[in-house]
Amino acid sequence: MLFTTTDSLPGYQIQAVLGVVTGNVVQSKHVGRDIMAGLKGIVGGELKGYTQMMSEARDKAIQRLVEEATQLGADAVVGIRFSTSSILAGSSELLAYGTAVKLQRA
Repeated sequence: MLFTTTDSLPGYQIQAVLGVVTGNVVQSKHVGRDIMAGLKGIVGGELKGYTQMMSEARDKAIQRLVEEATQLGADAVVGIRFSTSSILAGSSELLAYGTAVKLQRA
């Protein structure tokens, strides 16, 4: 499955648009990460535990997006975008969305 943030793929033409596909993950904070983040907030710097958590959430969201596109019979997902939002105190949603398409070689 090809997927890209661009609206087209070089060497291919979009034959059919199958619809919007999504993949989302709701991730909660880990108490240990919160404590370390609080300490890091005093001195500044990257919160590596949260960076890793968001990276894993992004990978899961993309995997779910691709699974949904595969169920539609898509060859690719174009125009992928990401969005985050706070769901509850201590948890966030990461949403990946794009357009599932059928391709033909140009």
